[in-house]
Amino acid sequence: MYTAEAQRALYELSKTLLYAPQGIPSDETAAERMENLRSVIRYHEWRYYALNDPVISDFEYDQLYKQLEALERQHPELVVPDSPTQRVSSDLTEEINQVAHLTPMLSLDNSYDAHDLFEFDAAVKRLAALPPNALVEYAVEPKFDGGTIALVYENDRLVRAATRGNGLVGDEITANIRTVRSVPLQAPFSKYGIAKAELRGEAIIRKDVFEEINAARQAAGESLFANPRNAATGGLRMKDPKEAASRGLEAFVYQLAYAVDAQGRSVLEKFPTHAEALAMLEQIGFKVPLAQAGPTGLPERRLCRGIREVIDFCEAWQAQRESYPYEIDGMVVKVNALDVQERCGYTAHHPRWAVAFKFKAKQATTRLRDVEFQVGKTGAVTPVAKLEPVQLAGVTIQNVSLHNEDFIRSKDIRIGDYVLVERAGDVIPYIVKVLDHLRDGSERPIQFPSHCPVCHSPLVKLADEAVWRCENADCEAQVLQRLIFHTSKNAMDIEGMGESTIIRFYQLGWLRSIADIYRLDYEKIAQLEGFGKKSAANLRKAIEKAKQNPIHRLLNSLSIHHLGQKSSKLLAAQVEHVLDLAQWDLERYQQIKDIGPVLAQNVYRFFHNPSNLEMLKTMEALGVNLRQTAEDRRPSSAVEGPLVGRTILFTGTLSTLTREQAEARAAAAGATIASGVSKNLNILVVGEKAGSKLRKAQELGTVEIWTEEEFLKRI
Repeated sequence: MYTAEAQRALYELSKTLLYAPQGIPSDETAAERMENLRSVIRYHEWRYYALNDPVISDFEYDQLYKQLEALERQHPELVVPDSPTQRVSSDLTEEINQVAHLTPMLSLDNSYDAHDLFEFDAAVKRLAALPPNALVEYAVEPKFDGGTIALVYENDRLVRAATRGNGLVGDEITANIRTVRSVPLQAPFSKYGIAKAELRGEAIIRKDVFEEINAARQAAGESLFANPRNAATGGLRMKDPKEAASRGLEAFVYQLAYAVDAQGRSVLEKFPTHAEALAMLEQIGFKVPLAQAGPTGLPERRLCRGIREVIDFCEAWQAQRESYPYEIDGMVVKVNALDVQERCGYTAHHPRWAVAFKFKAKQATTRLRDVEFQVGKTGAVTPVAKLEPVQLAGVTIQNVSLHNEDFIRSKDIRIGDYVLVERAGDVIPYIVKVLDHLRDGSERPIQFPSHCPVCHSPLVKLADEAVWRCENADCEAQVLQRLIFHTSKNAMDIEGMGESTIIRFYQLGWLRSIADIYRLDYEKIAQLEGFGKKSAANLRKAIEKAKQNPIHRLLNSLSIHHLGQKSSKLLAAQVEHVLDLAQWDLERYQQIKDIGPVLAQNVYRFFHNPSNLEMLKTMEALGVNLRQTAEDRRPSSAVEGPLVGRTILFTGTLSTLTREQAEARAAAAGATIASGVSKNLNILVVGEKAGSKLRKAQELGTVEIWTEEEFLKRI
């Protein structure tokens, strides 16, 4: 139906209509703009419905469609019969007073697909001692993307409002909430025998109101808000209630969390189900998710009998989320009966009777203009795509990791390609696919360098790794990255020694090794522009404090490949002095539980390198502690993390992380990185083209097989 040339032209026109400054069209240009919109919308409908292969996201399509609708409303005389529109179809703030909540405001556990919801349903039945074939009744409602609030009423009057804060205390925002017209200042709780109540809700801004706010800010030359959530949460904390009122805040109430009578006795038993409590709140004047069909054609809340109905309702909402007037990022699934909720109980983090079904990450399309190759602290060379800036889930995306050469080859990514970009879990930008049908022949293959882009040393690729590495330990890029990591929060935690400061000192010739951090000339620093005597004194104080750190922090700060926080603590507990490790052989390392052969080899090599030992001796002479402290002697069980005590291995090509990044995250979560599949392996994370390791793990039958998505969710 469309030639390749026509498709490229229509795609480019789509992007122009979406992202190029348009302004308000004159009567003369409105007809042309409308015809352009109709053309691109028809094209995208063909790609979506006929080919089932869209080249723009649903959100971007909706924006084009809304533009056309708006223009047709302004110019009804230009509407044509074949127009697509005619088709039938912890946030606490120091300056604000904090108040304690009447009951803790816990977080929600997350689910991402039907499988997770089935597991949640099974857990509910197990915890509540229900038969496996029981049909649990669930209340399902939108997960609003705004600012969480707690409202306290006494004797029928609103007496206090607060943000969620840290779950136990929140910022008091009573004056600002009093400007929100959907929050009653007075409500007849006493009719139900309630003398004091605490409600939970979400302060949000309608999408159209948000657009008006940003338009006004742009006209006034002010910076724009990134998304409705930022505008809403900022509005809650405004010092002037008039400013808060100007944000157009609304509030949905979704839970009666606390209710007592005049004698302080709980009266929650009067509302044995969540649905009955919501119905009561709706009856006395609160804005709650509606049980009848709304703007999307779906009810905002529904009672579902069994988890299958829950899944169907969540998936229906996921398909309709963009047509809803408010930003939502999922659906909340709650056990309806309060007695079953009580039997399920709580963790320290979340109720076991509720879960958030998170919608799929938002996507957008853009063009890959160039690729840069960055060198990390262990020499790993990572290709980074430089994109035409694109808005994705409220953030401007310009750089996306291409992970490694295998990833580039598997997706046949070329410079000049149009690509579909996704924010996995609304966090990590990721190239989903290349829109290869839009190629015009000008695209160029990405040439992975054979030599380090910084020091020009030959790159090497180990047999069990997907990354190319620069093995020159004196490579400027590696030195800088090691210096930056050494001072970071999870390492030596030197306040005031951020990335920009380290780069500046390096360019001045003051830093060439980690030891140089501890012999800086503070008089020279005080003379630098932007510093002064006070800043220099503060930096000196921070560095002197870091010198006394326990040795597990020092070990973690040395950028030894695969040595993370947990493994550093395991080693620190075994030695009186850091340099004792230089006397160990490989077997001695592997005698420590959870230290595998790969990590043992890496640490052994580091402590048998004379230059590394000389650096550590220099650091000790400069006052850095190398002796075991009381904190280092704590048992390894004190190490925290969701994967503590478990061994993990990665195989195949990962899509959103490099192997190094995945192993670093696993180590930070408390796991030990295994070197191969054995009876001691607990978890195998499987990427694309997984081979013999997967087969061996399946044969053992004792290894948990996780996808990359499941790994990210678990940590």
